[in-house]
Amino acid sequence: MVKQSQSNLKKNKLKFSVTVTLKKDVLDPQGKAVLNTLNNLGMNSLKNIRQGKFFEIEVNEDNQEKAVKKIKDMCEKLLVNLIIEDYKINKL
Repeated sequence: MVKQSQSNLKKNKLKFSVTVTLKKDVLDPQGKAVLNTLNNLGMNSLKNIRQGKFFEIEVNEDNQEKAVKKIKDMCEKLLVNLIIEDYKINKL
């Protein structure tokens, strides 16, 4: 019985990635600092670097549409500052 429950949990798991980036019009001081440091290390061909966040999220859900809705809810309530950040959800 326990093995069957564990097997069902594995079948119901869906995995997603969420990539969060600053909106194009928002200044990125951390990205600028990384760009300057890499330029100082001799990597002068760089044009621009923008920093972001990456989340890998696994949910117990049979329905992919419901899972995406849950992850979107997570993003809009906690993971993303919607005023200055955009996000993209991808199934893994």
